[in-house]
Amino acid sequence: MNLHIVALFRFKENHLMEAVELFQNLVRETRKEEGCLQYDLIEDNEIKGTFFLIELWESKEHHNRHNGQDHLLNFRRDASKILAATTEVYKGFKIY
Repeated sequence: MNLHIVALFRFKENHLMEAVELFQNLVRETRKEEGCLQYDLIEDNEIKGTFFLIELWESKEHHNRHNGQDHLLNFRRDASKILAATTEVYKGFKIY
């Protein structure tokens, strides 16, 4: 069963270019992973510094493997220094 994820990030406004660079590497490398069906970065058009990752994984197991990948661990380490708030993550399975 496919796993859908939406992750919400809020970055400090003076670090937006740095955040985009971090995301670009994360998205590029994640899209190469087995089981990654969608991995898109969306910037909120009303709230500056707010980004969404829209993810679709072939299975929960594929996503679990993703959590141990160096590019994700590096992103988390580097992004934590410039986040304005705690990241919110929502996971679920399509019901209709």
